[in-house]
Amino acid sequence: MADDALVERILRAVEQVPQGRIVSYGDIAGLVGVGPRHVGNVLGRWGSGVAWWRVTNSQGELPAPLLPEALPHWEAEGVSLKTNGRGCRIERHRADLLELGVRWERAIADLPH
Repeated sequence: MADDALVERILRAVEQVPQGRIVSYGDIAGLVGVGPRHVGNVLGRWGSGVAWWRVTNSQGELPAPLLPEALPHWEAEGVSLKTNGRGCRIERHRADLLELGVRWERAIADLPH
């Protein structure tokens, strides 16, 4: 299981995703240095306080039970849905990953390395 510092790094990465933008579990994983499943596990356990709906799989989809909760957030943030209704158009709404990395580095500056 994740240690507290790693959980905090993942959650702070998610906090840096701008409103109306989407990233994949793999995008966050690459930033933090863990696997995508690890990101999903952390969000599943400790992600209720962050904008978890901004993190999807690489196809812009979420686990089916989470989709009804994500839809109102996506609508409010102007995130368009895929034609099949099972996720969002991640290619249209993907966050700038370089900018995200810069913001994340600043956000974790106070954490132990």
